[in-house]
Amino acid sequence: MNSTNVTESGRPIVENTVANVFEAYYPTVDLPFFNISLWNIFNKTMTVLSGGKFVPDEFKFVQGQLPLSELNHVLVGIATYYVVIFGGKFLLRNREPYKLNAIFQLHNIFLTFVSFSLLVLMIEQLFPIIYRNGIFFGICDISAWKPELVTLYYLNYLVKFVEFIDTLFLVLKKKNLTFLHTYHHGATALLCYTQLVGNTSVSWVPITLNLGVHCLMYFYYFLAARGIRVWWKEWVTRFQIVQFIFDVTFIFLVAYHRAAFLYMKSLPHSQCAGSTTAIFSGFCILASYLFLFTAFYIELYKRAGSKKAKEANSKKNR
Repeated sequence: MNSTNVTESGRPIVENTVANVFEAYYPTVDLPFFNISLWNIFNKTMTVLSGGKFVPDEFKFVQGQLPLSELNHVLVGIATYYVVIFGGKFLLRNREPYKLNAIFQLHNIFLTFVSFSLLVLMIEQLFPIIYRNGIFFGICDISAWKPELVTLYYLNYLVKFVEFIDTLFLVLKKKNLTFLHTYHHGATALLCYTQLVGNTSVSWVPITLNLGVHCLMYFYYFLAARGIRVWWKEWVTRFQIVQFIFDVTFIFLVAYHRAAFLYMKSLPHSQCAGSTTAIFSGFCILASYLFLFTAFYIELYKRAGSKKAKEANSKKNR
Protein backbone atom coordinates (compact mmCIF):
# COMPACT_ATOMS: atom_id res chain seq x y z
CA MET A 1 0.00 0.00 0.00
CA ASN A 2 1.28 3.46 -0.86
CA SER A 3 2.58 5.18 2.29
CA THR A 4 0.82 8.38 1.28
CA ASN A 5 -2.54 6.64 1.68
CA VAL A 6 -2.07 5.53 5.28
CA THR A 7 -1.71 7.21 8.66
CA GLU A 8 1.14 6.64 11.11
CA SER A 9 -0.94 3.93 12.77
CA GLY A 10 -1.16 2.07 9.50
CA ARG A 11 -4.89 2.72 8.96
CA PRO A 12 -6.01 3.94 5.54
CA ILE A 13 -6.60 7.70 5.47
CA VAL A 14 -10.20 7.32 4.26
CA GLU A 15 -11.02 4.83 7.03
CA ASN A 16 -9.38 7.05 9.63
CA THR A 17 -11.30 10.10 8.39
CA VAL A 18 -14.63 8.27 8.58
CA ALA A 19 -13.78 7.08 12.09
CA ASN A 20 -12.91 10.61 13.18
CA VAL A 21 -16.14 12.02 11.75
CA PHE A 22 -18.16 9.25 13.40
CA GLU A 23 -16.45 9.91 16.73
CA ALA A 24 -16.93 13.67 16.43
CA TYR A 25 -20.66 13.43 15.75
CA TYR A 26 -21.53 10.40 17.87
CA PRO A 27 -24.47 11.37 20.15
CA THR A 28 -23.77 11.71 23.86
CA VAL A 29 -26.06 12.02 26.87
CA ASP A 30 -25.43 15.75 27.14
CA LEU A 31 -25.52 16.36 23.37
CA PRO A 32 -28.00 13.82 21.96
CA PHE A 33 -28.22 15.41 18.51
CA PHE A 34 -24.99 14.27 16.79
CA ASN A 35 -22.86 15.70 19.60
CA ILE A 36 -23.78 19.21 18.44
CA SER A 37 -24.86 21.83 20.98
CA LEU A 38 -28.12 23.12 19.55
CA TRP A 39 -28.38 25.48 22.52
CA ASN A 40 -25.10 27.19 21.59
CA ILE A 41 -26.29 27.62 18.01
CA PHE A 42 -29.60 29.00 19.26
CA ASN A 43 -27.87 31.32 21.72
CA LYS A 44 -25.55 32.79 19.09
CA THR A 45 -28.30 33.07 16.46
CA MET A 46 -30.79 34.85 18.73
CA THR A 47 -28.09 37.17 20.07
CA VAL A 48 -27.19 38.25 16.53
CA LEU A 49 -30.79 38.52 15.28
CA SER A 50 -31.84 40.60 18.30
CA GLY A 51 -28.80 42.85 18.11
CA GLY A 52 -27.78 41.69 21.58
CA LYS A 53 -31.15 42.56 23.16
CA PHE A 54 -32.05 38.92 23.73
CA VAL A 55 -29.21 36.64 24.83
CA PRO A 56 -30.65 33.23 25.85
CA ASP A 57 -27.66 32.43 28.08
CA GLU A 58 -28.36 35.56 30.13
CA PHE A 59 -32.17 35.42 30.12
CA LYS A 60 -34.04 35.32 33.41
CA PHE A 61 -37.81 35.15 33.71
CA VAL A 62 -38.83 37.89 36.13
CA GLN A 63 -42.56 38.34 36.63
CA GLY A 64 -43.64 41.90 35.93
CA GLN A 65 -40.49 42.85 34.01
CA LEU A 66 -41.16 41.03 30.74
CA PRO A 67 -43.90 41.24 28.10
CA LEU A 68 -47.06 39.40 29.17
CA SER A 69 -45.54 38.38 32.50
CA GLU A 70 -48.32 39.79 34.69
CA LEU A 71 -51.75 38.22 35.09
CA ASN A 72 -53.69 41.39 34.26
CA HIS A 73 -51.77 41.76 30.98
CA VAL A 74 -52.47 38.12 30.13
CA LEU A 75 -56.19 38.50 30.81
CA VAL A 76 -56.32 41.70 28.74
CA GLY A 77 -54.55 39.91 25.89
CA ILE A 78 -56.98 36.99 25.99
CA ALA A 79 -59.99 39.31 26.29
CA THR A 80 -58.73 41.30 23.29
CA TYR A 81 -58.47 38.06 21.34
CA TYR A 82 -62.13 37.26 21.97
CA VAL A 83 -63.29 40.81 21.23
CA VAL A 84 -61.38 40.86 17.93
CA ILE A 85 -62.53 37.48 16.67
CA PHE A 86 -66.20 37.75 17.64
CA GLY A 87 -66.36 41.45 16.82
CA GLY A 88 -64.65 40.76 13.52
CA LYS A 89 -67.07 37.97 12.73
CA PHE A 90 -69.99 40.35 13.34
CA LEU A 91 -68.50 43.21 11.30
CA LEU A 92 -67.63 40.95 8.36
CA ARG A 93 -70.95 39.10 8.30
CA ASN A 94 -72.01 40.73 5.01
CA ARG A 95 -68.63 40.72 3.30
CA GLU A 96 -67.12 38.16 0.97
CA PRO A 97 -64.38 35.93 2.43
CA TYR A 98 -60.84 37.22 2.04
CA LYS A 99 -58.42 35.15 -0.03
CA LEU A 100 -55.30 34.87 2.08
CA ASN A 101 -53.74 31.67 0.82
CA ALA A 102 -50.15 32.91 0.46
CA ILE A 103 -49.93 34.53 3.90
CA PHE A 104 -51.79 31.55 5.42
CA GLN A 105 -49.12 29.22 4.03
CA LEU A 106 -46.38 31.47 5.40
CA HIS A 107 -48.03 31.56 8.84
CA ASN A 108 -48.28 27.79 9.03
CA ILE A 109 -44.79 26.96 7.78
CA PHE A 110 -43.40 29.54 10.23
CA LEU A 111 -45.21 27.90 13.17
CA THR A 112 -44.11 24.47 11.96
CA PHE A 113 -40.48 25.64 12.04
CA VAL A 114 -40.83 27.39 15.42
CA SER A 115 -42.59 24.38 17.00
CA PHE A 116 -39.93 21.97 15.72
CA SER A 117 -37.07 24.23 16.82
CA LEU A 118 -38.44 24.62 20.35
CA LEU A 119 -39.11 20.88 20.55
CA VAL A 120 -35.57 19.77 19.68
CA LEU A 121 -34.05 22.43 21.94
CA MET A 122 -36.17 21.17 24.85
CA ILE A 123 -35.32 17.53 24.14
CA GLU A 124 -31.63 18.43 24.23
CA GLN A 125 -32.07 19.89 27.73
CA LEU A 126 -34.40 17.18 29.02
CA PHE A 127 -32.61 14.07 27.79
CA PRO A 128 -29.67 14.20 30.26
CA ILE A 129 -32.01 14.98 33.17
CA ILE A 130 -34.29 12.03 32.49
CA TYR A 131 -31.48 9.66 31.44
CA ARG A 132 -29.53 10.23 34.65
CA ASN A 133 -32.36 10.68 37.14
CA GLY A 134 -35.55 9.15 35.70
CA ILE A 135 -38.92 10.54 34.64
CA PHE A 136 -40.27 11.06 38.16
CA PHE A 137 -37.30 13.29 38.98
CA GLY A 138 -37.95 15.15 35.73
CA ILE A 139 -41.55 15.96 36.62
CA CYS A 140 -41.16 16.60 40.34
CA ASP A 141 -37.70 17.84 41.28
CA ILE A 142 -36.98 21.56 41.24
CA SER A 143 -33.61 20.80 39.59
CA ALA A 144 -35.55 20.04 36.40
CA TRP A 145 -36.61 23.70 36.33
CA LYS A 146 -33.43 24.64 34.45
CA PRO A 147 -32.75 28.21 33.25
CA GLU A 148 -32.44 27.00 29.66
CA LEU A 149 -35.83 25.28 29.85
CA VAL A 150 -37.43 28.32 31.48
CA THR A 151 -36.18 30.43 28.56
CA LEU A 152 -37.75 28.00 26.09
CA TYR A 153 -40.97 27.80 28.13
CA TYR A 154 -41.28 31.58 27.99
CA LEU A 155 -40.74 31.64 24.22
CA ASN A 156 -43.30 28.86 23.83
CA TYR A 157 -45.71 30.93 25.94
CA LEU A 158 -45.25 33.96 23.68
CA VAL A 159 -45.91 31.76 20.64
CA LYS A 160 -49.37 31.01 22.06
CA PHE A 161 -50.29 34.64 21.39
CA VAL A 162 -48.94 34.37 17.84
CA GLU A 163 -51.21 31.34 17.41
CA PHE A 164 -54.21 33.61 18.03
CA ILE A 165 -53.72 34.53 14.36
CA ASP A 166 -55.05 31.04 13.53
CA THR A 167 -58.51 32.23 14.56
CA LEU A 168 -58.13 35.56 12.77
CA PHE A 169 -57.63 33.64 9.53
CA LEU A 170 -60.86 31.72 10.20
CA VAL A 171 -62.71 35.01 10.74
CA LEU A 172 -61.33 36.67 7.60
CA LYS A 173 -62.01 33.55 5.51
CA LYS A 174 -65.57 33.36 6.94
CA LYS A 175 -65.02 29.89 8.44
CA ASN A 176 -67.01 28.52 11.36
CA LEU A 177 -65.71 29.31 14.86
CA THR A 178 -66.22 26.33 17.16
CA PHE A 179 -66.27 26.51 20.94
CA LEU A 180 -63.41 24.00 21.07
CA HIS A 181 -61.15 26.15 18.89
CA THR A 182 -61.77 29.47 20.60
CA TYR A 183 -61.72 28.03 24.13
CA HIS A 184 -58.55 26.06 23.46
CA HIS A 185 -56.57 29.08 22.22
CA GLY A 186 -57.49 31.34 25.12
CA ALA A 187 -57.13 28.66 27.78
CA THR A 188 -53.74 27.51 26.47
CA ALA A 189 -52.26 31.00 26.79
CA LEU A 190 -53.52 31.11 30.39
CA LEU A 191 -52.27 27.57 31.05
CA CYS A 192 -48.74 28.40 29.86
CA TYR A 193 -48.70 31.53 32.01
CA THR A 194 -49.82 29.75 35.19
CA GLN A 195 -47.18 27.04 34.79
CA LEU A 196 -44.44 29.56 34.00
CA VAL A 197 -45.06 31.66 37.11
CA GLY A 198 -45.85 28.53 39.15
CA ASN A 199 -42.47 26.87 38.47
CA THR A 200 -43.98 23.46 37.73
CA SER A 201 -41.21 21.05 36.74
CA VAL A 202 -43.78 18.86 34.99
CA SER A 203 -44.36 21.64 32.43
CA TRP A 204 -42.16 19.91 29.87
CA VAL A 205 -44.64 17.04 29.48
CA PRO A 206 -47.60 19.01 28.02
CA ILE A 207 -45.30 21.50 26.27
CA THR A 208 -43.16 18.99 24.37
CA LEU A 209 -46.15 16.82 23.45
CA ASN A 210 -48.02 19.91 22.27
CA LEU A 211 -45.06 21.07 20.19
CA GLY A 212 -44.82 17.64 18.58
CA VAL A 213 -48.51 17.70 17.64
CA HIS A 214 -48.21 21.28 16.39
CA CYS A 215 -45.35 20.31 14.08
CA LEU A 216 -47.72 17.89 12.37
CA MET A 217 -50.79 20.11 12.57
CA TYR A 218 -49.27 23.28 11.13
CA PHE A 219 -47.44 21.33 8.45
CA TYR A 220 -50.76 19.71 7.52
CA TYR A 221 -52.40 23.16 7.26
CA PHE A 222 -49.51 24.30 5.06
CA LEU A 223 -49.91 21.32 2.74
CA ALA A 224 -53.70 21.71 2.64
CA ALA A 225 -53.31 25.39 1.67
CA ARG A 226 -51.13 24.24 -1.23
CA GLY A 227 -53.83 21.81 -2.33
CA ILE A 228 -51.92 18.72 -1.21
CA ARG A 229 -54.09 16.04 0.34
CA VAL A 230 -52.57 13.73 2.95
CA TRP A 231 -53.80 10.44 4.32
CA TRP A 232 -52.87 11.26 7.93
CA LYS A 233 -55.28 14.18 8.44
CA GLU A 234 -57.43 12.26 10.93
CA TRP A 235 -54.33 11.25 12.89
CA VAL A 236 -53.71 14.85 13.90
CA THR A 237 -56.82 14.79 16.11
CA ARG A 238 -55.93 11.30 17.36
CA PHE A 239 -52.47 12.46 18.37
CA GLN A 240 -54.03 15.42 20.17
CA ILE A 241 -56.21 13.07 22.21
CA VAL A 242 -53.24 10.80 23.02
CA GLN A 243 -51.30 13.92 24.00
CA PHE A 244 -53.97 14.96 26.49
CA ILE A 245 -54.19 11.45 27.94
CA PHE A 246 -50.47 11.60 28.75
CA ASP A 247 -50.81 15.19 29.98
CA VAL A 248 -53.63 14.38 32.38
CA THR A 249 -51.89 11.22 33.61
CA PHE A 250 -48.65 13.02 34.47
CA ILE A 251 -50.35 16.09 35.94
CA PHE A 252 -52.65 13.84 38.00
CA LEU A 253 -49.57 12.13 39.43
CA VAL A 254 -48.09 15.48 40.43
CA ALA A 255 -51.47 16.67 41.79
CA TYR A 256 -51.76 13.49 43.88
CA HIS A 257 -48.36 14.06 45.47
CA ARG A 258 -49.22 17.68 46.19
CA ALA A 259 -52.64 16.77 47.68
CA ALA A 260 -51.08 14.01 49.80
CA PHE A 261 -48.36 16.38 51.00
CA LEU A 262 -50.92 19.02 52.00
CA TYR A 263 -53.89 17.02 53.24
CA MET A 264 -53.12 13.26 53.50
CA LYS A 265 -49.61 12.90 54.85
CA SER A 266 -50.29 9.29 55.85
CA LEU A 267 -50.32 8.33 52.16
CA PRO A 268 -47.05 7.63 50.32
CA HIS A 269 -45.94 10.82 48.60
CA SER A 270 -43.10 13.08 47.56
CA GLN A 271 -42.86 16.84 47.29
CA CYS A 272 -43.32 17.93 43.67
CA ALA A 273 -42.07 21.35 42.57
CA GLY A 274 -44.56 24.02 41.60
CA SER A 275 -47.27 26.11 43.19
CA THR A 276 -50.49 24.40 44.25
CA THR A 277 -52.57 26.80 42.14
CA ALA A 278 -50.52 26.05 39.02
CA ILE A 279 -50.69 22.28 39.52
CA PHE A 280 -54.45 22.04 40.05
CA SER A 281 -55.44 24.68 37.48
CA GLY A 282 -53.21 22.93 34.96
CA PHE A 283 -54.89 19.61 35.69
CA CYS A 284 -58.38 21.10 35.25
CA ILE A 285 -57.56 22.82 31.95
CA LEU A 286 -55.87 19.75 30.47
CA ALA A 287 -58.71 17.48 31.62
CA SER A 288 -61.19 19.79 29.88
CA TYR A 289 -59.12 19.51 26.67
CA LEU A 290 -59.21 15.72 26.85
CA PHE A 291 -63.00 15.74 27.26
CA LEU A 292 -63.63 18.30 24.49
CA PHE A 293 -61.25 16.81 21.93
CA THR A 294 -62.59 13.30 22.55
CA ALA A 295 -66.17 14.54 22.11
CA PHE A 296 -65.12 16.37 18.94
CA TYR A 297 -63.49 13.24 17.52
CA ILE A 298 -66.49 11.04 18.36
CA GLU A 299 -68.80 13.55 16.68
CA LEU A 300 -66.65 13.54 13.55
CA TYR A 301 -66.54 9.74 13.58
CA LYS A 302 -70.33 9.52 13.91
CA ARG A 303 -70.81 12.07 11.14
CA ALA A 304 -68.41 10.22 8.84
CA GLY A 305 -70.05 6.88 9.66
CA SER A 306 -73.52 8.30 9.00
CA LYS A 307 -72.38 9.72 5.65
CA LYS A 308 -70.92 6.37 4.57
CA ALA A 309 -74.12 4.58 5.62
CA LYS A 310 -76.25 6.97 3.54
CA GLU A 311 -73.98 6.49 0.53
CA ALA A 312 -74.20 2.71 0.91
CA ASN A 313 -78.02 2.83 1.14
CA SER A 314 -78.30 5.07 -1.91
CA LYS A 315 -76.20 2.62 -3.93
CA LYS A 316 -78.44 -0.27 -2.84
CA ASN A 317 -81.56 1.62 -3.89
CA ARG A 318 -80.27 2.39 -7.40
